[in-house]
Amino acid sequence: MPTLRLIEVSKRFGRVKALDGVTFEVKDGEYLCVLGPTGSGKTTLLRLVAGILKPDEGEISFNGKPVNEVAAEDRNAVYVPQSYALFPHMSVVENVMYGPLARGVPRNTARDTAMRLLRMVRLDKRADALPKELSGGMQQRVALARGLASGADLLLLDEPLGALDARLRIELRWELRSRVKGSGATVIHVTHDQEEAMSVGDRVLALRGGKVQQHGTPYHVYASPGNIFAANFIGGSNFLEGVVAQRNREGSTIRLRKGLEIAVSDPSHELDESVIVAIREEKTSVQPPSPQSRLPSLPGEVSEVRFLGSFVRCEVTLDNGDRVVTKIPIGRPGHQLTRGERVSVVYDPRNTLVYEHPPLGLRRELEAY
Repeated sequence: MPTLRLIEVSKRFGRVKALDGVTFEVKDGEYLCVLGPTGSGKTTLLRLVAGILKPDEGEISFNGKPVNEVAAEDRNAVYVPQSYALFPHMSVVENVMYGPLARGVPRNTARDTAMRLLRMVRLDKRADALPKELSGGMQQRVALARGLASGADLLLLDEPLGALDARLRIELRWELRSRVKGSGATVIHVTHDQEEAMSVGDRVLALRGGKVQQHGTPYHVYASPGNIFAANFIGGSNFLEGVVAQRNREGSTIRLRKGLEIAVSDPSHELDESVIVAIREEKTSVQPPSPQSRLPSLPGEVSEVRFLGSFVRCEVTLDNGDRVVTKIPIGRPGHQLTRGERVSVVYDPRNTLVYEHPPLGLRRELEAY
């Protein structure tokens, strides 16, 4: 697959601008996950690359050659939609064999390929069933197997694991990535599941309201989110509003509501500037109040404790009224906290992020659209 490039691509549907000046590149053999909330433009993006839609503005190119006017069937790209789009009169195995047979692969070879892929998606025992005899999740797995069997250089997967139960979704995401990387195909995989995107993608592109918010490796987009929306959507964060009270070369002190202060390692903002401090939920811990703590802390009271399997979600109401959530792995000290208990939320200033205060306010910046 040649390098795929989008340059300032926009698409409107009436008054709605589904994509707005989108620019990015996908290299040969790369697995790109496009992450975003419902309505962010993810499916429109896939349909434009597939050739099902044409952009209103901008250019889509394969290996430097524009393909805006190239028909979908001539792009060597396979689009696997959320609606599955299986042939109702064909059996499961015949649906998967369709692509190889269309390329001239001998029937026995096509069937062998189809059965291997059906085993991968746990449907080899339903090979002779018709699509109407399968559940929605099963039909989605057939559509995924059919896309993989196509042999196309570019796979465009629209929520390919979205209809599956949690355990199967986790199992198949690894097998899907392994098979695709082994084939050498290039993939754009759309999802709203942050964990899925971070675990299978070579790179992650975050969309919001048709605009690119972040593009980079999973570690980069997690560790260095470019804005408040990305920090919130790609991994849960706590957000605290304040004003820069002190600064030096090592960092700053931010004064929160009611005089509570938090130390940060970012010295780049001006004195008296309004800012937002972000701290990842898993980068905080909760301890009994102690003046001997080596790390800075914020005093408060436990307001909610929820058991969520491998960890406990603890919400602390700080003494100034702000709320902070921390995730405590089961077995770690502090996981048996009780509501109303006095605690200190401990953090490392190096794990804080500081952003300019958004003109429309924090709440608006955290919204999906």
